[in-house]
Amino acid sequence: MQSRYIATLTGAMLACVLGTSALAQTATYPNRPVKIIVPFATGGPADNYARFIAQRLQDSLGQSFVVDNKPGAGSVIGTDLASKATPDGYTLLLMSNTQTVNESLIPNKPYALMRDFVGVAPINYSDLVLVANPGAGLNTLGDVLKRAKAEPGKLNYASSGPGTPYHMAGELFKSMGKISMVHIPYKGSSGARTDVIGGQVDMMFDAVTTMTEQVKAGKVKAIATTGKQRSEVLPDVPTVSEAGVPGYEATIWLGVMAPKGTPKAIVDKLNETISKIASQAEVKQTWSKQGAVPLLMSPPQFEKYLNEDIAKWTHVIKTAGIKLD
Repeated sequence: MQSRYIATLTGAMLACVLGTSALAQTATYPNRPVKIIVPFATGGPADNYARFIAQRLQDSLGQSFVVDNKPGAGSVIGTDLASKATPDGYTLLLMSNTQTVNESLIPNKPYALMRDFVGVAPINYSDLVLVANPGAGLNTLGDVLKRAKAEPGKLNYASSGPGTPYHMAGELFKSMGKISMVHIPYKGSSGARTDVIGGQVDMMFDAVTTMTEQVKAGKVKAIATTGKQRSEVLPDVPTVSEAGVPGYEATIWLGVMAPKGTPKAIVDKLNETISKIASQAEVKQTWSKQGAVPLLMSPPQFEKYLNEDIAKWTHVIKTAGIKLD
C-alpha cells in the first residue's frame, strides 16, 4: 500500500513539475525565432501574405518570424516538412485551400492534414480573376467558351501547380462550362504569370491581389472574376457566373497551421495575435485595396472550416472526375 501511495505521489509531483514547465514555456513564447514554412514559391499571394503576417507577428510578439519557402509537388514537399517538425510552436505552416484540395486529389501523401496538423488561424480570402494574353483574341468569357467548344483542347491555361486554387478554378470552369482546355502546371504562380503576360500561355486564373496591377497596366485582359459578386478592385469585370457559367464560384484563402501536439496555449496565443492583426483598421484597409478580406475564427472554428472545405473539394473532385495531369 505504501509503495503504491509513493508511486502515485511521485507521479502527481512529476505531472505537476511537467505542467509547470509547460506553462513556463508557453508564457515566455516565443523566446527564439519562429519559422513559417511556405510550401509555395516566392512572389505569389501565399508568400506575400506570409511575409506580411510574419512582420506583424514579430512586431507584436517581439521575436523574429522567418519565412522559409519550400515549394514543390503542389505544396506537398513543404507541408510534409512542416508535419515532421517538433510541435513546440517554433515551426508553423502557411497554408491555403491547396492543402484541403490535396486531401482528395493526392490521397497517397506522406501526411494527412487533419491528422498531422492543428488549425491555428485563418488569414484572409480573395477572389480570382481569369486573365488572357492580349494577343490571344479573348475579350469576353463568351469568346473563351465559344473557342473552347469549337476547338476542344486548343486553348490552354497555366497554374501554379496541381491542386492549387488556380488549377482547381480552371478544372471547375471546364467541368461547369462543359469545355476542354489544356492545363499547364508551373512550379509557382510567378512563372505562370510571366508566361501568360509573355504570350507563351493563353490564360490563367490568378488572385486579384497579385494580378490587378497587370490588368490595369494592360499587360493582360481581365475576362471574369470568380466570386459571387463583382470584385471591388475590378468592378467593371463581370463574374464567371454572370458572364456565362451560372453558379460558378472559386476563391483562394490562406491560413496558419502547426504540427499536431503544439501546446494549446501557444495555438491560442498565435490565434489571438493573428486575429488582432487582421482586425486592425489599417490592415483591413490595405487588404481591401488589394482585393483581400480578413477571415476571423477561433481555433475550433478554423478546424471546422478546414474539415468542411476538405469535404467540399472531395465532392467536387469526385463529381467532376478531376485527376492530376
